[in-house]
Amino acid sequence: MARDGARTELIGRRHERQVLDGLLAGVRTGRSEVLVLRGEAGIGKSELLRHLLERADGCRVVRAAGVQSEMELSYAGLHQLCAPLLERMDDLPEPQRNALRTAFGLQLGEAPDRFLVGLSALSLLAGHVGDQPLVCVVDDAQWLDSVSAQTLQFVARRLVADSILLILAVREPTTREVLPGLPELVLRGLTESESRQLLDSVVTGPIDHGVRDRIVAETRGNPLALLELPRGLADVELAGGFTEPDARPLSSQIESGFVRRIGALPEETRQLLVLAAAEPAGDVTLIRRAGERLRIAVDDAVMDAEASGLIVFGTWARFRHPLVRSAAYRAVGATERRRVHEALADAIDAQVHPDRRAWHLAGAVVGPDEDVAAELERSAERARARGGIAAAAAFLERSTELTPDPARRGIRALAAARAKFQAGAFEPARELVEAAELSCLDEVSAAQATLLRGQIMSAAKSAGAGLPLLLEAAKCLQPFDAVLARQTYRDAIYAALTAGRLARGGVRDVAEAVLSAPSHSDAPTREDMLLQGLSRVITDGYVHGAPTLRRAVTAFRTEELSREDGLGWLPLVCRMAHNIWDFETWTVLSERLVELAREAGALAVLSSALLLRLSNRVFAGDLQGADSLVAEAQAIGEATGSSFFAHYGALVVEPFKGRESATRASIEAVTQDRLLRGEGKVLTATQWAAAVLHNGQGRYEEAYAAALRGCENPQELGLSLQSRVELVEAAVGLGRRVDAVDEARTVEEMARASGTPWALGVAAGVRALMSEDQLADDLHRSAIDLLGTTQARMDSARARLRYGEWLRGQDRSADARTQLGQAHEVFTAVGAESFAERARRELAAAGAKVDRRSAAAPAVLTAQESEIARLAHSGLTNPAIGARLLLSPHTVEWHLRKVFVKMGISSRKEISLERLDGGVAS
Repeated sequence: MARDGARTELIGRRHERQVLDGLLAGVRTGRSEVLVLRGEAGIGKSELLRHLLERADGCRVVRAAGVQSEMELSYAGLHQLCAPLLERMDDLPEPQRNALRTAFGLQLGEAPDRFLVGLSALSLLAGHVGDQPLVCVVDDAQWLDSVSAQTLQFVARRLVADSILLILAVREPTTREVLPGLPELVLRGLTESESRQLLDSVVTGPIDHGVRDRIVAETRGNPLALLELPRGLADVELAGGFTEPDARPLSSQIESGFVRRIGALPEETRQLLVLAAAEPAGDVTLIRRAGERLRIAVDDAVMDAEASGLIVFGTWARFRHPLVRSAAYRAVGATERRRVHEALADAIDAQVHPDRRAWHLAGAVVGPDEDVAAELERSAERARARGGIAAAAAFLERSTELTPDPARRGIRALAAARAKFQAGAFEPARELVEAAELSCLDEVSAAQATLLRGQIMSAAKSAGAGLPLLLEAAKCLQPFDAVLARQTYRDAIYAALTAGRLARGGVRDVAEAVLSAPSHSDAPTREDMLLQGLSRVITDGYVHGAPTLRRAVTAFRTEELSREDGLGWLPLVCRMAHNIWDFETWTVLSERLVELAREAGALAVLSSALLLRLSNRVFAGDLQGADSLVAEAQAIGEATGSSFFAHYGALVVEPFKGRESATRASIEAVTQDRLLRGEGKVLTATQWAAAVLHNGQGRYEEAYAAALRGCENPQELGLSLQSRVELVEAAVGLGRRVDAVDEARTVEEMARASGTPWALGVAAGVRALMSEDQLADDLHRSAIDLLGTTQARMDSARARLRYGEWLRGQDRSADARTQLGQAHEVFTAVGAESFAERARRELAAAGAKVDRRSAAAPAVLTAQESEIARLAHSGLTNPAIGARLLLSPHTVEWHLRKVFVKMGISSRKEISLERLDGGVAS
């Protein structure tokens, strides 16, 4: 027979125990360690966690466990892990403190960005490391709510030198990808000899050799199966082998064994176990109150349940294994489960835990119930306020199922679909939209459904895929909700510009729809002017729309702007400021957008804001500042699992540095990005980048070919317009002015329409390249003068370079040396290596001796060390650097110590930017 006894001594697992012991040793020396234990049910994950905890003396330990029925409660798992540490929450910076308090439902507020919550959790954990390392253990991580899992994954990626061990156990297989990309240890079955040893430790009576062999073979080294399956066999079956083989999966066999054991318990004990299984938090007080409502003799039932070895009632109710929980829940019928949920709902204080009560009420009803559906809808609102979009979606989906009125059911289905979409569950969102459209939706709701389908298509496939639906939705919304219609037109035209030549329908269709939409006001708003001006550029040409666009972007610069409007409108406004060559407004508004996104913790917006800002910094000649923004984008990409923004940022920066291998790597990375294959602007951007690179190198044939491809779709604006300037320079360098006549004329026309010094200066430079004799001389000087009044330092230096090259061609070597020397100085100072080398060659040809600067050898730092050093040099504190790069202050300090050693210095005041340049290890 099988023995009921205390926990069996851990058998085998020598390698796994050594790994865990090594992790503990690492955190005791100041390192941080992360490990995901993966394996099937019963393979020994929980036992290894117990082994770890038994050896964690001298460490502070916090624990959490995922619960299947709690997967839809946002931040439930993270809250469980962080709860013992919350007394130090007031030490966090205010934005982080507010984000965490809101996420945990401790205060009301706007839904926090989930990555700001991640940074807050990272800071909270790191702040508790003093003399004791911190050990964080999460069992059954496959059942964590999605935002908790994402947050812990974020934290795990940022741990470096904080004396924190984060270990998470995941039961495989899973229905979704859980904690990908983290260090992991996959548990296999015990060896045959270990299996026999474990089996013999729990079977006290005689066992037939054939039966032993069959059990060992069928359990495949699964320790829990070896411990539990013999319990389901009678003595005669163990001794003689008289039993039929079980073909079910091993986890099902183990669970069925637990079901049989639970079925053999007294009725009230079974009821108590079902209560504990249905109550995800394991709240013993709540379980007892609910048991009393079911008229259970709770004390006796607790004694019987603990005596069975299946559960322990301490501060919390803890099942021996997750399979025991699921077995207890399905050990009774649906009617009994509804009684249990009703008892739990009655026992919960609605003022303290309204959402948990609503979930249990939903489990207690049989059919549609408007009262419960309405309560679930209110729970969704609370979840959304905490930033729990996935939880809000779950509440709304269940609310939809319980709604009796068809019209109201459609509205709730649409709300559930919207929440699913925001949570990234695109296919379930699409199904819910279809369900909503089968209901009696009014015209406004039907238009909102179309809008949502367009947004789902854009996010799931490409920017252009959902464009026709977005356009249709905007038209339908126009008579009912002018503000939402305008925002939808904004999103549609932004998507069309992004999709470019690959858009279905195209940007012209959107522009025509904007212009044909009726006006709801005699005085157009700045938003109206922005959309109408852009649409005029697209339909009638740059000259007809640019003045209106310029008035619009000026209004956005000079008028008050709320955070919501800023985050919603400034991405498009910044693009348009660039397109109308308003450098100062582009500078101001791109900086404001980055600040707004950082303050709000809106990392999704911050990523695109950084791209807009770093493009501005590149044209300003601030390549160091642009590098810093690329590093920040990289940090966000590491946190979010998306490297696109950092690659795209590098695509803008590297060509001006003249680093061919880095530029080609960026082009390849962006071109191969699966998420960008439907975006035509990517094709334009890569060709523009190649044109800039090759013009800097003086390889004009390649520059011309790339620029020609970059000009193919002028309606994309942006870098398509810039490609025209590159084409003119390359064509003139090849002695083929005739091939650039149209592009030069277009640049001049745009400059006259824009009227800004940047536009007029660039156009004067282009005309100079296309002119001869005194006219060329005058135009070169005009370009230099005009660009000198702007912050466009890179274009100003390139104007001097082109003028110097022209002067040398006119045998005016002395004048040439003046212009070329100034250009060389700027290019060298900003790190534009290929343009500096082009200027140096011209200077040498003009008879100048170019002194090479002597400088201390650069310190060979990693990219992250270099960026931290730059930020420290700028005066930022360790917490501020950590907030910028999504690191803990301890990790920043650790990196700075390495910087000091490599640079041979002892304080941040001694950091030399000159020694940082060129010293980044690949």
